[in-house]
Amino acid sequence: MALFEVTENDKRIYEEELRDFLPDKILDVHTHVWLDKYTVPRPADEDMRMVMWPKLVAKDNSIEDLQETYRLMFPGKEVSALMFTSEVHSIESGRRNNEYVAECSKKTGWPALYYSHPTQSPDEVEFMIRKGGFLGIKSYLSLSPAYIPEAEIRIFDFFPKEQLKRMDEMGAIIMLHIPRNGRLKDPVNLEQILELKAEFPNVRVIIAHIGRAYVREDVGNAFTDYLCRVPDLMYDFTANCCEYAITEVIRHATPEHVMFGTDMPILRMRTHRIEENGTYINLVPPGLYGDPSQDRHLREVSPEEAKKITFFCYEEQLAFKRACKTLGCTKEDVSDMMYGNAKKLLDGARRSIYGE
Repeated sequence: MALFEVTENDKRIYEEELRDFLPDKILDVHTHVWLDKYTVPRPADEDMRMVMWPKLVAKDNSIEDLQETYRLMFPGKEVSALMFTSEVHSIESGRRNNEYVAECSKKTGWPALYYSHPTQSPDEVEFMIRKGGFLGIKSYLSLSPAYIPEAEIRIFDFFPKEQLKRMDEMGAIIMLHIPRNGRLKDPVNLEQILELKAEFPNVRVIIAHIGRAYVREDVGNAFTDYLCRVPDLMYDFTANCCEYAITEVIRHATPEHVMFGTDMPILRMRTHRIEENGTYINLVPPGLYGDPSQDRHLREVSPEEAKKITFFCYEEQLAFKRACKTLGCTKEDVSDMMYGNAKKLLDGARRSIYGE
């Protein structure tokens, strides 16, 4: 049985819109690999800090499932990934899945990040990175101390400065999923990004999801007034279908600092994303992801409309294609954003950490 269905409409979109636009080699810089059997359920208070809809797509994502996903979605392309695990809520809960990611990295030759916890000492984080062959760390706002309200979480609550100092010394990568309801335009986020890079200039920072700017209103003056001061930041447009945000990050950061990511298995989701009242809504086929009332970002469409809905991944790629057309990006620019920039970043981190 196939991992998931690829419809005739999916095939048409890929063949007519994406195959020739995409380069032959693709590097997905943001994807999750984990096994359900190694996963410990999250405490309820952590679930309150997260949206629920990503959990509805798949219970886990083995390396074999990820490879099959790429084969099904990108026929004729050579796709690799920067991997890290998911569903971490304590050091011990993440241990086995971090080990699994390290095993997958050795097996495939694909790079990986260690999913860190803010309570770990710098020595422990460095030890785990070197033990697993990782190139840096990923963490998440839900790991911040429980007494901090979700809307008040700051970057240094889940990436403590002691850890960042060690990552700076190592020249490691930080996959930064910024917190706070204001997303990319939030002034606290922006000031802390500037502070992070001022104190730790050698950390290779990736701003994930274009700073969670999923709708036009999320961008604000981030690029014009703040992030222009740190030109070495890297950005991924993972799980982002906002053409305006993708256009602005390419325009201001330049194509040399933008990278492709999928957040797999999430982008296997069938959805058409719209912007409504300053937020995003995922339009989904009826019944496919359970009761839509469980998450305010979900809305079912009619069975007829559902036939037109394709993969979230293709929606992202189509928005990226439109942004590239608007800006007059060349095929070389597209190839850099889909592969070359990530390869250069990863190679630099590997040399810095391991001398390879």
